[in-house]
Amino acid sequence: MAKIGIITCQILELEFAHVLSADMEVSDVFVVDNEFSADLIAELKGHGKKGVHQLVDPREFSETPIDGHNVLIRVMELGLHSNIKNLQRHVVSAVKEIARHVDSVLLGYGLCGNAFNHAEDLFSEVSVPVILPMDEDHPVDDCVGLIIGGRENYYAQQRECAGTMFMNAGFSRHLEKFMDLDIPEKLLPKKDKILKRMMRDYKRSLLLPTEVLGETEMMANIESFNAKFGLRTESIPGTLALMEKAWQKAKNRSVEKC
Repeated sequence: MAKIGIITCQILELEFAHVLSADMEVSDVFVVDNEFSADLIAELKGHGKKGVHQLVDPREFSETPIDGHNVLIRVMELGLHSNIKNLQRHVVSAVKEIARHVDSVLLGYGLCGNAFNHAEDLFSEVSVPVILPMDEDHPVDDCVGLIIGGRENYYAQQRECAGTMFMNAGFSRHLEKFMDLDIPEKLLPKKDKILKRMMRDYKRSLLLPTEVLGETEMMANIESFNAKFGLRTESIPGTLALMEKAWQKAKNRSVEKC
């Protein structure tokens, strides 16, 4: 059996917990215990279907016996995307760190502002396959593109309303932190004024509920946000199909590597 690595940001923690918990081939999940991993660990344990282990250092994973597929996950900080070079540097470093201990690495990212547009170059020094979630013949645009079902659906909704805040499960849960990302600390006293200026052209929040978080829960998460900025709420079904396809590819590549 294989060892599979996952590098993801906090936005997709519920989705990965769901996909891994539902996979009968996965035996145990090992999470690098850092300040960003608490919610993923809690969600995995809440499902109660896998052994969940917290590691201080990824090197501990190499010592684990293989019984079924074992998964090693590192959760990255929400907000690295605000600086493309910073995002690239941190993710490449994390991939290199865990690639020594696994047979393939799945990224919980998309192109993310073209940060991973040339993934083959960024990960050229990595000795195992590195998989990005794909939308037909190209990587998904980002975590919204992943959950909305691909570029065609994403662009259709942008054309329908250019001023759209797309809300997958992770954005609805981490919304306040996400909105603070681009505000320098010295300007935080003027936070409300800055945010209202940033949000002046937005008209709606578009929910993308899936089996990991339903519409009712998501609406409760964003209720005060919508009221504050005068946004209407709309909803269309999200999907985990592209994530599940990427996960299956990562498993297949790991087995080939063994």
